Amino acid sequence: MDILKKLKNNIIISLQAMADEPLHNEICINALAQSLVELGGVSALRLAGERDIKNIKSKYRGVVVIGITKPDRIPDNYQELVYITPRIEDCKKIINAGADIVAFDATLRKRPDNEKLEDLINYIKSENKLAMADIATFEEAKNAVLLGCDIVSTTLSGYTIETKNNPQTPDFELVSRIKKELDVFTILEGKIWEQQEVKKAFKVGADAVVIGSAVTRPQLIAKRFIETTKGLQ
Repeated sequence: MDILKKLKNNIIISLQAMADEPLHNEICINALAQSLVELGGVSALRLAGERDIKNIKSKYRGVVVIGITKPDRIPDNYQELVYITPRIEDCKKIINAGADIVAFDATLRKRPDNEKLEDLINYIKSENKLAMADIATFEEAKNAVLLGCDIVSTTLSGYTIETKNNPQTPDFELVSRIKKELDVFTILEGKIWEQQEVKKAFKVGADAVVIGSAVTRPQLIAKRFIETTKGLQ
């Protein structure tokens, strides 16, 4: 598919801000997108919500947009919950907004309203959109592929009860196993902060890499540098 060709060996930037963060402002998100696309050469974005998907896709038609929905505030018990594009209704919203790819929680946890993952994937495919499974384990990746997903991403590795004790580093091992054992376009997402980690991701088999906080969350970027001053007189 042309979209997967565009993503192959590429960097995807996750451009998101929580509702209580200053950068959630529409003007701020649009300015960040402009900086990323026009000055940074970014050709693929992961965006949350109808507003930002519509805005960016209408201005940059050639940019591949991965769309999701998520709550304004992530609940404290997020490790137990499906909250990334959980329902078919959420898929409808971001498809109508113009997303090229619909990403969703494809873990084995219970879904809201007892909806079935299979039905959600079938709906996305019926709308001629690519289905991207955010997973935490190999078993979830395998299940997603069996259900017809076009893309598997390690987005939720470390963010579920089963994987909460994973190292706070990119899950290279999971990406490598998926590429070796499953026939699917595989994305490494989560905890990428360094150029060397990007290089390693592609070396172990990732088809593309998603980077979020290291590029678009200035408060976290600043904190990393401030941490280096602790203990100084």
